[in-house]
Amino acid sequence: MDDLQVLLLPGWQDSGPDHWQSRWEQRHGFTRVQQDDWLWPRRGDWMAQLEESVLQARGPLLLAAHSLGCQLVAAWAAHSQHAQRVAGALLVAPPDVEREDMPPNLYSWRPMVRQRLPFAALAVVSSDDPFCAPARAEGIAVDWGAELVKLGNAGHINAESGLGDWAQGLELLRRVAVAGGLSPTIAPW
Repeated sequence: MDDLQVLLLPGWQDSGPDHWQSRWEQRHGFTRVQQDDWLWPRRGDWMAQLEESVLQARGPLLLAAHSLGCQLVAAWAAHSQHAQRVAGALLVAPPDVEREDMPPNLYSWRPMVRQRLPFAALAVVSSDDPFCAPARAEGIAVDWGAELVKLGNAGHINAESGLGDWAQGLELLRRVAVAGGLSPTIAPW
């Protein structure tokens, strides 16, 4: 990964120690974008943190987002003057924050940004994600211009899904990098 930097974008409440993002951070030295408030996430604040991280990054950049982190990528890309610094994004389990049953903590993320992303993207969805119906997830991916990968019954594609180090996800990240014009070398597990 000498020539490539990966920013990890966790979702609401951050990613715990058994989450694939945390494992990737430890194993590969990927950089987690820290947010000031993981419990009451405000879209503008999160976008500012991502903007700062992108500006500090060196060389080609990939985003590996989970859950609300996917919505962050879309919102940031629609407003940033620096989206060209990103070669691609892996968008895992994008939530439907416009659902009636979403907690008030996430209301600042409405309406969802559904604009086409200006870089290569791959959306990974599950048929039994409790935070986004399959048809809705597919529609979001189409709007973003992201290639869709369906994992079947994988829940919210998080630690509770039993993915461990999630080697398949790392291969999907490699695929996004290639689609973005990069030739990454990611160490095997």
